[in-house]
Amino acid sequence: MLRQYLPSVIQHTHIPDTEIVVADNGSTDDSISVLQSSFPEVRIIQLDKNYGFAEGYNHALQEVDAEYTILLNSDVEVTAGWLLPLISYMDAHHDVAASMPKIRSALRRDEFEHAGAAGGMMDSLVYPYCRGRILNYIEKDQGQYDTVIPVFWTTGACMCVRTSIYKELGGLDNDFFAHMEEIDLCWRMQCRGYQLVCIPQSTIYHLGGGSLHYESPRKTYLNFRNCLLMLYKNLPRRRLFGVYAARFVLDYLAALHLLLTGHTSNATAVLQARTDFWRMRKGFKDKRHENLKKATVPYPETIAKRSIIFDYYFRGKRQ
Repeated sequence: MLRQYLPSVIQHTHIPDTEIVVADNGSTDDSISVLQSSFPEVRIIQLDKNYGFAEGYNHALQEVDAEYTILLNSDVEVTAGWLLPLISYMDAHHDVAASMPKIRSALRRDEFEHAGAAGGMMDSLVYPYCRGRILNYIEKDQGQYDTVIPVFWTTGACMCVRTSIYKELGGLDNDFFAHMEEIDLCWRMQCRGYQLVCIPQSTIYHLGGGSLHYESPRKTYLNFRNCLLMLYKNLPRRRLFGVYAARFVLDYLAALHLLLTGHTSNATAVLQARTDFWRMRKGFKDKRHENLKKATVPYPETIAKRSIIFDYYFRGKRQ
């Protein structure tokens, strides 16, 4: 990943006073020696173990002092001029806490990429989707989403944040380990009155699935568990129990579908995720109390009023 993707970051990142940092999350291969020998201009933050996506970034940002920090996955290819649109927009809009570029697939380069596409959205039952991607249906990029718009979440694959706000809000939730943690952070940002945007004038290519394949039971487990933890942390009480009830039905239908289609391990992962959510829920009570207490916007306007599950399966909506 470093040999393939880091050169594009070095080549296309020329804004003055910009530093490229690689945080090594307790790697057990030759990543450090490759960095030292092949990329001596890059600063290395070497962590003592694998803290996961969320806590790994939190540790790394303790050693970063910059107005903006771009969280960038190691399987991302950036393009010429990718950085300036993000920084320029945030310089001009001080209420924007985070931004993201348009993300295309590194494998199918005319298509959007699953983890972000042209802006992260959220439906009424707390199912994430994107401009350009609903569930597993992915559109080709034909310029149809080339407008700057407010979004509900900016992808952790490439997320430009105001460093001070990131640290003020406590960063990514360590207890998530990986998956959904950036959406949780974006939810907190909006509830504190900040905006988030997608800026399609910046384009990157993301491989995706570099750490966990899309069909990995571990990935399924983390997505289902962390989504439940996220909605518990952030939904106001008057909406929480209705979403709980709907997700109870839909999660078990998802597990049944996986079982009937031969994905037994993934079906088990969904059931285990729900069990572990209820086990972990008590430990998130203080986080929920803090979020609701500090929220100046109880329920972000960027949450859609409809269910994409209903629209997808019953109305045939794919875009």
